[in-house]
Amino acid sequence: MKVPIAELQSLVEQVLAHHGVAPARAPLLAATIVAAERDGSRSHGLQRLAGYVSSLLCGWVNGAAEPVVHEPGPGLLKVDARNGFAQVALAEAAPRLCAMAARHGSATLTTANGHHFAALWPDIEPLAAEGYIALTMVNTRARMVVWQGTRKVLGTNPMAFACPRKSAPPVVWDQASSVMSQGDVLLASAARRPLPEGVGVDAAGTATTDPDTVLKDGALLPYGGIKGGSLAFMIEVLATLGGARFGFEDESGKIPGAVTSNAGQFLLLIDPRRFGDGFLDRIEALIEQLRDAGTGRLPGDLRYERRRIAERDGIDVSPEVHAYLKRKGQRVSAA
Repeated sequence: MKVPIAELQSLVEQVLAHHGVAPARAPLLAATIVAAERDGSRSHGLQRLAGYVSSLLCGWVNGAAEPVVHEPGPGLLKVDARNGFAQVALAEAAPRLCAMAARHGSATLTTANGHHFAALWPDIEPLAAEGYIALTMVNTRARMVVWQGTRKVLGTNPMAFACPRKSAPPVVWDQASSVMSQGDVLLASAARRPLPEGVGVDAAGTATTDPDTVLKDGALLPYGGIKGGSLAFMIEVLATLGGARFGFEDESGKIPGAVTSNAGQFLLLIDPRRFGDGFLDRIEALIEQLRDAGTGRLPGDLRYERRRIAERDGIDVSPEVHAYLKRKGQRVSAA
């Protein structure tokens, strides 16, 4: 069934608010979930809502947390998410971050004690739409073996980059350090679909294409072998600069019902306008060369195309999921 974006946003808001997210913050979190579903990033859309609810109900995450923002130095922001959601922390700090970048040319934000359970591109696409270059990354619960290791230490550690354009939506990419994101493995499990070769291993380190084996006691593998592991390590370092937990320090695996990771986020914001005129013209010249070389679609283009269709026709939602949203939105948490 086709559901208008505004209606789906309202349904997801109700579910989150009825399970512990502060009413003033529920629209923010719901928007990240709906945006992913709207743009076809289904691995980070409605599929993740049950994880939000479960983590809230078991007390693992505080849906009413109010982040605290510190300014440890020029162009630096350090945020304590207070065991709340990372998107709330970013929203609290974003105005100051943009003002710093406009003043100094760049600004850096680190977040600790936060839960990031969504796609990364919704964090930075709006910043690029305002003319900034943005790079962000988060670490996650340990899910990946790297550098010939036999035990999970690093997470799937995603990163995202957004570059503004002159008269078009920003170029935005978002990718995990693993061959396949945890969300895509969950989708494969739900569909009872085998994984491609080279995605994960079982508890003994033997290659497997069974998503349930990977999710239960196995591990994911980095993309590009050693190089993907190197990026995951870099992200682990930068995402924890503000005192956030390393992925192996996350306790979610020991808490029944805990799905989200208590970890960190790093965001670098650059104002290219402070480096002189002509930046946007140069980016268009670069893209023109890529087009001439045969590039048909830039990162983010497919999301924008799906967005236009969803804004016109609504979002595809199964009757079962629609009923789940209605039911969960009416069920007030016993807590």
